[in-house]
Amino acid sequence: MRVISGLWRWRRNPLRRGTDLAEAWVGLVALLLILALGPVIGFLTGQVAQDALQQSVREQHDSRRPVTATVIRALDRSPLDADPEAASGRAVHSRVVADWTAPDGTSHQGTVMAELQSPHRGDHFSVWTDLHGRIAARPLDSATATTHAVLAGTGAALLTAGLIEGARRLAVWRMVRRRYARWDRAWERAGPDWGRTGTGS
Repeated sequence: MRVISGLWRWRRNPLRRGTDLAEAWVGLVALLLILALGPVIGFLTGQVAQDALQQSVREQHDSRRPVTATVIRALDRSPLDADPEAASGRAVHSRVVADWTAPDGTSHQGTVMAELQSPHRGDHFSVWTDLHGRIAARPLDSATATTHAVLAGTGAALLTAGLIEGARRLAVWRMVRRRYARWDRAWERAGPDWGRTGTGS
């Protein structure tokens, strides 16, 4: 709005300089580019991210399976592990030695993190593995992938707006520098005669 009012103000103003009108036009063009390009680039980026992430979701769900593991023994809590008293609302994890059967039928044993507050021998819990029984991270779910895609699109739109605004500021800064340089040259020409007697000033 400020850009449009600036253009209107300088329309037929006798004090208007060429650079004033140029600055207002640069601002208007930047505003239109932000309004036109920002949403388009954000949408396209979000769409590309959504396609890639949903493909990743499908691949992860195809290659990972939840299996039931059985605690063999609990391990001492590491000093780096979160304090169970401070883990309000979050799942408490304990390091245990456990065994499990992979989706391909092979038996495995190893140290894993169990969502058990005080694990005991024989307790059961779920872990995610690949098809050969190697421990894997929980696969990405579709809703989380969509959230990441929306964030990527929003970030791209904001980055586009920031780049356009940066270009506008750079253009205005260069115009102001040129204006000051012209003023300096004009003062240099007028300077030697300024205030002298008999120079007609």
